[in-house]
Amino acid sequence: MTLNSWTEVAAEADLFEGAGFNVKPEGLDIALFKLEEGVFAIDNLCTHGNAQLCDGFMEGSHVECPFHQALFDVRDGSVQCGPATEPVKSWPVKVEGGKVFLNLAL
Repeated sequence: MTLNSWTEVAAEADLFEGAGFNVKPEGLDIALFKLEEGVFAIDNLCTHGNAQLCDGFMEGSHVECPFHQALFDVRDGSVQCGPATEPVKSWPVKVEGGKVFLNLAL
């Protein structure tokens, strides 16, 4: 379901702090992360290797790549620790009525 440029991707109840959640809207591979301050979305594929970030270890607002331990900030996709050097794309998120929406138009 699309609301303007927002696409519903998950129920907020499916998300848990400390764990990634994989969604594939419109053929994209995106990882959702729930933090105390809200829900965040980044591309699911590590920019260093072929690893899914939704499977990574969470510490605070950082997710660790399960292959080579690169750290990414789930709030903006920035690299916090190598070996990755390129950030992952972050996606705008909003939560309304218990549903998680992503703006995929960007």
